Amino acid sequence: MEITLKIDGMMCSGCEKRVHNALMALSGVTAAEVSHEKGTAVVTTDGTVEKSALETAVLNQGYDIVG
Repeated sequence: MEITLKIDGMMCSGCEKRVHNALMALSGVTAAEVSHEKGTAVVTTDGTVEKSALETAVLNQGYDIVG
């Protein structure tokens, strides 16, 4: 299952890495492609992860979810 999150506040590759690591730490996440330029994270899961858990992981890193 693929879930796209729109993220506000990422400004550099360091931001991308923080969000990527936070998402990959969640059980059930198999891949995460994060882009500060696009303001997105495309997350691939095994279907057991709720979108709200992904959003919480991003919020806990200090970034906002938009849309």
